[in-house]
Amino acid sequence: MAKDSSFDVVSQVDMQEVDNAYQQCTREISQRYDLKDSGARIELSKPDKLLTINAPADFVARQIIDVLNGKLVKRGIDLKAVSWDAPQAASGGTVRVVGHIVEGIDQPTAKKINKDVKDTKIKVKITIEADKLRVSSPSKDALQQVIQFLREQDYGQPLQFVNYR
Repeated sequence: MAKDSSFDVVSQVDMQEVDNAYQQCTREISQRYDLKDSGARIELSKPDKLLTINAPADFVARQIIDVLNGKLVKRGIDLKAVSWDAPQAASGGTVRVVGHIVEGIDQPTAKKINKDVKDTKIKVKITIEADKLRVSSPSKDALQQVIQFLREQDYGQPLQFVNYR
């Protein structure tokens, strides 16, 4: 009997890289001529995994998001890892935009991934374990097909494939 090979499908974000991108973004905000004296600022809450932008106008907030997105991409963080809320009016006529750092695969997404893989008729077994999925099969080729299939799909968050054994 052949031993099953397996891998885990996870959605993880390196918070240190997010922090580095945040630091670079704050430095650029303080130095760029169009953002320097605007009163705009960005805050990172690592425990809550939140990015908060306070800006005098929606246009300035969008500029800061663009700067941050550029820094995140350079640091290897997928932009799908941050979901931005709609701009909210804050005190003093300012605008607040909150970004949530998405980590872990929630149950509805995990069930959708499971259903999509089963619909491909690839002979694998998928188990949902908390915020990750374990895919196992005796055939390593089948596992490679599943990885290729999942890379082509868009589930609204970045997926990584770890613990391949």
